[in-house]
Amino acid sequence: MSKPITIVDSRGEPLRRARGEYPNGMPLASGVGRWYFPYQAAEWQTQEMGAWLPWIRSPDAEITQFRDRIVARARDQVRNDGRSSGGITRILDNTVGASLRLMAKPDYRALRYLSGAAFDMKWAAEFRSEVEARWRMYTNDLGRYNDVTRQLTVSQQLRLALRHKLVDGEALVVNYWMPERIGAGAARYATSYLVVDPDRLSNPMQMVDTKHLRGGVEIDDDGVPLAYHIRRAHQNDWYNAVESMEWERVLREDEDGWRRVIHDFERDRAGQNRGMSAFAPVLAHAKMLARYYGIELQAAALAATIGTYVTSPYDPSEVQDALGDDHELGFYQSLRSTWNEERPAMFNGARIPALAPGEDIKTVTAAHPHSGFVDFAHEMLGALATQFGVSIEQITGDWTRTTYSSARAALLESWKTLVRRRLEFSAGTATPMYAVWLREVMENGELPLPNGAPDYLEAETAYAACSWLGPARGWVDPVKEPQGSILKMDAALTTLEQEAAEQGFDWEEMLDQRQIEIEAFRRRDIPLPDWGGQELASRTDEPPEEPKAA
Repeated sequence: MSKPITIVDSRGEPLRRARGEYPNGMPLASGVGRWYFPYQAAEWQTQEMGAWLPWIRSPDAEITQFRDRIVARARDQVRNDGRSSGGITRILDNTVGASLRLMAKPDYRALRYLSGAAFDMKWAAEFRSEVEARWRMYTNDLGRYNDVTRQLTVSQQLRLALRHKLVDGEALVVNYWMPERIGAGAARYATSYLVVDPDRLSNPMQMVDTKHLRGGVEIDDDGVPLAYHIRRAHQNDWYNAVESMEWERVLREDEDGWRRVIHDFERDRAGQNRGMSAFAPVLAHAKMLARYYGIELQAAALAATIGTYVTSPYDPSEVQDALGDDHELGFYQSLRSTWNEERPAMFNGARIPALAPGEDIKTVTAAHPHSGFVDFAHEMLGALATQFGVSIEQITGDWTRTTYSSARAALLESWKTLVRRRLEFSAGTATPMYAVWLREVMENGELPLPNGAPDYLEAETAYAACSWLGPARGWVDPVKEPQGSILKMDAALTTLEQEAAEQGFDWEEMLDQRQIEIEAFRRRDIPLPDWGGQELASRTDEPPEEPKAA
């Protein structure tokens, strides 16, 4: 006699049909043979939830094991899909643009508190002017000595680093001290940056993660990164096969506190040591949409290529039976071919097929793209836009469905995300790069400091305080929105610095330029425009300068 079969659940516990309780105390639903769950999200007996049983893992266990595969797919998607590539470009253009400009803002109050020295606004303005002038010469040096490879300006390095952060999930910059370049009489500073491909950050010999080594990041018991293990060449560079199997252990900071490595990525969970691509949540959607585009294009091209065909009432087997053997059938087909070749039918100079009795020409009506293609693609692209934090119009480049109100609302929402990305990237990459260079400048004694000023390392955060000017936000309506800015400034709800920064300008440079223009109007005895007249009318400290003779 066979034993009764016991049906068990995923935990190995027998299923019960009578009312009662699960061994762990969970009650059965009344009148049904299934367990009761207070949250539907915990269901495991439904069709939707039954096969959905993800594991709970640490962030490093989720990322490092599958990181290379995800990044390879994300790069392939960006390389070969215009929409995905365009989405990354929109973020770069609105976050870094062609230039990310430094606005030095040393915290003179904190410096005064720390040292008691005579730090004030006047000193801060002088310090800012000196620092920014030197930074511009350094970052835009025609010799590109700011770059280890001598190829990129600092703004181009920042744009490249942000692109890595978006596509690969992290930006990796290694700082080098290269005094030999100064000795050659070319470089002014020894500080130089190198943007490193994050693929090269990995455990030596591809070993598995350990307690203190996570995806190439060496940490201590508190989770503080101590060093980074970086390959000397990319793992798939066959021409650098030997170097690709050699790792360099680069300290995060040297013994004297000089910052060697800048590793910037967005943290989604506590305890995370490597970043994840911004494409990860929508990579499957983007790939399926790219395939859908290809299928629709192929179908349309095929329908256009096979535009016409000939139908005949004669079945080949029936014709053969009527004519006899294969020889007679071949003779029949030869006669048809000869007739078409020697007596072609022409219409307005174009040759048309000559048909045998009973034959007819049919045409193919292309049904592609499908009528719902545009709406479906628009909905799928909306998923990409949501993940990237930009408006769908910025992804598609199509503003035909957009009104002024909807365009302004969309751009305001996307602007919040873009500003957040800029601030996070500035704090994680741009400002640390500036701070490394600033230390060299201050140790060279090039900047004005009051008596009793603390050393740079004693107040690095206060000395290196700054903000960064990115691309202009722009206006949807260039009349209404500037008028709104004027009203806000008049009501003390904003400042000229804030309004100028949103449009990518330095407010002091704007005032300096306006002063130059007013003086140029006056020297030429040209009537001032309204804005110039209003500014002069408000000046009571000195009378207007008399126009000079030509």
